[in-house]
Amino acid sequence: MSSELLEVALPDALEQAREEAVANGLPFAGGVSPPVAWSLVKSGKAVLVDVRSHEERVFVGYVPGSVHVPWATGTSLIRNPRFVRELEAKLGGKDKGAVLLCRSGNRSAQAAEAAAKAGLTLVFNVTEGFEGELDGNSQRGRLNGWRSHGLPWVQD
Repeated sequence: MSSELLEVALPDALEQAREEAVANGLPFAGGVSPPVAWSLVKSGKAVLVDVRSHEERVFVGYVPGSVHVPWATGTSLIRNPRFVRELEAKLGGKDKGAVLLCRSGNRSAQAAEAAAKAGLTLVFNVTEGFEGELDGNSQRGRLNGWRSHGLPWVQD
């Protein structure tokens, strides 16, 4: 989808995300695809928050300009007990829009749920994550995900 068409479709995409969240009983604002998330970030409507571990960002790559608030830390992925406080501080308040990104969309959904329960109401999950789902060969990055959409990312 071209950026012009995506800008026009953005309100509809957010409304659809909210409707699906309600229908599925999700406590957060909903899930959006990587292109919709990128459009939200570019338009200034949301901050992209990478909830992966520091190690994942270093070894797999990250989105330039994204904010890093790990949902879990270290190689054993111990849950970050300060996640919500750190997220709110980096966003600058509870009423700021955010799209949360992890590897596949699973941890970021958990993080979005925790944020919503703490009163952050404009938090969306990036459904496909940074690397996407596993394909038939048990490999990520080919079916979907931030990178497969050709969106900006870098690797150290």
